This record gives sequence, C-alpha cells and structure tokens, in this order.
Amino acid sequence: MTADAQLWFDPTGIFWGGAWHPVTGGDTLPVLDPSTGVEFARIGRATTMDIDAAVMAAESALSGDWGRLSPTERGRLLMKLRELVLERAEDLARLECLDVGKPISQCRADVTALARYLEFYAGAADKLHGDTIPYQAGHTVLTIREPHGVTGHIVPWNYPMQIVGRSVGAALAAGNACVLKPAEDASLSSLALATLVSEAGFPAGAFNVVTGFGSEVGAALSGHPGVHHVSFTGSVDVGVMIQTAAARNVVPVTLELGGKSPHIVFDDVDLDAALPTLVGACMQAAGQTCSAASRVLIQRGVYERVIAAMAGVYRGLAVGPAMADARIGPLINAKQKQRVEAMLARGADLAIAAQGRVAPDAPAGGYYVAPTLFRDVPPDHVLAQQEIFGPVQVAIPFSDEAEAIAIANGTDYGLVAGVWTQDGARQFRMAHALRAGQVFVNNYGAGGGIELPFGGSGKSGHGREKGFEALYGFTRLKTITLRHG
Repeated sequence: MTADAQLWFDPTGIFWGGAWHPVTGGDTLPVLDPSTGVEFARIGRATTMDIDAAVMAAESALSGDWGRLSPTERGRLLMKLRELVLERAEDLARLECLDVGKPISQCRADVTALARYLEFYAGAADKLHGDTIPYQAGHTVLTIREPHGVTGHIVPWNYPMQIVGRSVGAALAAGNACVLKPAEDASLSSLALATLVSEAGFPAGAFNVVTGFGSEVGAALSGHPGVHHVSFTGSVDVGVMIQTAAARNVVPVTLELGGKSPHIVFDDVDLDAALPTLVGACMQAAGQTCSAASRVLIQRGVYERVIAAMAGVYRGLAVGPAMADARIGPLINAKQKQRVEAMLARGADLAIAAQGRVAPDAPAGGYYVAPTLFRDVPPDHVLAQQEIFGPVQVAIPFSDEAEAIAIANGTDYGLVAGVWTQDGARQFRMAHALRAGQVFVNNYGAGGGIELPFGGSGKSGHGREKGFEALYGFTRLKTITLRHG
C-alpha cells in the first residue's frame, strides 16, 4: 500500500447491521491504482449469503430504531454525516484518486458534491409532503408518502461518491434502509463512508455496504425478494439484467444508463464562451461520464472555425497521473482501455482533427489513452452512435435546425443535450424538440447540479435522480379517504 493510501478501515470487510464483518468465504479482490496498474489494497468478495445478511439488517432497521425516527431526526443525521465528510474531505479525495484514477482536484470536487447532496437531502427530509384532494361531500381525502422499505443501490466506478450521495442520500432522507453495492473497481470511498455513517450515529442497519462482483452480489441484490426498490447507474446491458431481476419481484427500478449527448453549435455561437465547455464536457473524468457531450454538431457556417478552435485545445491536452493532478487522468482499468482503443480503431476511416498526448511522466503500467477529436463524422457511424466512455469526441456538420434535431435525436440514447445560440426563440424550439432528460442552453452541466432532476429516455434509462424528484422516486404514494358525514 502506498503512503497516500493509508486506510482508516479494513477494506476486506463489509458493513451491515451497524458493524463490520468478514465476507463469507474470506475471498478478496485486488484494488489497482489506474495511474500505475499496481495493486495497493484488497476488498472483500462477498457472496449471496452476505447480501442476505445485509438485507435482513436493513429490514430490522425499518422495524426498529431507524423506522421510528421522525423525518427531522433523519435530516439531522444526514447533516451530521455531511459534517464528517467535510472533516475527512482530503482523506476521501486521495482515496478516490488512487482508487478511480481521477485527477485529485476532481476528486476534491466530488467530495464537495457528496457533502452537498447530504446537505440538500438533510434539509428536504421533513419537507416531503402529501396533498389533500377535494372529493365528495362528507369525505376528506389525503395522500401521504411512505418509504419503499429496503432499497438496493448499485453504483458504478466513474463517480462513486457523487452517485452514492444522490442515490443513498435521497433514499435515507425518505426513510428507506439502504444496501449499497459499489463497483468492484471503486469500492473504497463507499466503505469509508460506512465508517462515517457509524460515527454519525445512524441506527444499525440503516446503511449497509457489500462489496464484490456485480455478477454475484449485484445480481443477488437486484433480485432479492426483500428489496423493494432498486437504483442502478451503469451500462445498458447490465441495466436490462437488473430490471429483469427486479421485475420478478415486481419492484420499481430507477435506471440511469448510457448517453451519446450532443452539443449543438449554431452560427451565432459565442465561441469564446462556449469553447472551454465544448471540450471540457467530454474530457471530464477522461470521458468516462454518462452525460459526456461526446458529439459536437456544428452548423456549416462556423464549422471550420469551431473545429480549428477545438483542435487548438486538444493539442494542449495531456493525460497523466491522477495524483499529479493532470487535467485528464487514466481510464479505470485495462479492460476499459482496451475497449476505448478498439473503438478508436473502428474510426480508422475517419479524419482526425487533433489529438492530445500522454504525458511523459505517465507510468507505463497506467491506463492512458490520448484525447482524440474526429471531424466530418457521418451521423450513423459507430463512433457517433455508440457510447465510447473515453476521451473521444466526434464533430458532425449540419445545415439547419431540422437537420440538427434529426441528428441529435438519432441515437438510442436521450440523456443530456447542449444548445449554443443567441437566438431566444431558437433556444426554446430546440429545448422542446430535443429528446433528452436535461437540456442546457449556452452552458452544459454534465449532469447538472444537486437540485436539478437528472435522468434520460430511451436507452439512457428511466426514473429521475437529484432534486425532489429523487425523493418522490424513493417513496410510494398512499391515498387515505375518510368519511365523516
């Protein structure tokens, strides 16, 4: 283990029922630093028996101390957890940097986002109201929102802290008891959070973490008869499997899957304002972002000017070690590096506008891929249709609004879109016409802020996270009708 990775917990254990336990069988999995490819820790490889134990612990919490807390008390616990996260902010950031390979400054921003999610949902916990409904004379009708019960959370490796914050934070605020299964490539921050949950004083079983392979414990969690709602962020193929497993128990699922999100750049773009975002919204997390703006649709009147400006930015991009705070870090693992390189090879018939470089101090064993910008890409080309999840961006020319809309909506995905124009009427026309869960005009939030509902359509998934919409998704509505004469 490196000096930067001094852990304050045993990563081979799992957390359920308010205590740490060894995994059944005692097997472990390696934790590799993406910047070097070197193992620096190990996590537990849990089994279905461990999922059973965690779910039982969550059920006990709901019928016990956790279930008896008022919304105000739940909010105070979340706020205490937020304070502890901020106290350990640098430790958490360095841990995430080594585990995920994100530049350290981005990891610090992720810690801040985690704390902000906890703050938001702490404040929202006692503001989740029902309604009264006018009805027949002599009747009073009201609705209340109740937690689903035990919720399962399967989070990916690209933004572990943020996605745990927006998913688990909302579920706990609504009164659910959570079982979290982090990605096997990025489990350390979730385990670290469990130590802080315990320190904050959450009742035993309210929050549980089980590590291991998705094909083993992830599958067991999504299909467990004791789980009443499943939240998943990840690939389309795995999302289909999780939804199928949950459907056998007839429980709701929130799916946030892939994206092939477009920037749409019109002739009247303020290029100076747009340029940093046109590139940055794809390069964040080395392109390993569901909402990455990996397609840039550019109106022909400014096409060459925009391409030239973007190419200039690309030539200055360097990929390097995460702890050195390179602007772009490595990919998560060797498998992802091979996948991105295979996709680049499928673009051999395309013109490359510009490429960045791998920094000379990047260790040979790290998972580095140079940023690449393709130009004049046909809208139906595989690189314009499939999610690459790497530092690869394609530029596509268009003539008018109708063609831009057809190209933008012409994939299986519908997560996020960005529109760059000074024409106010066009801004609204485009926002209404685009098939996307979020549309940004003259900005691009790469998923948006804590308060902004986030989710997609088509193969980008369904359901909404963030903001109050997430709280609605983590509750079920009950109607009560009183006849009083």
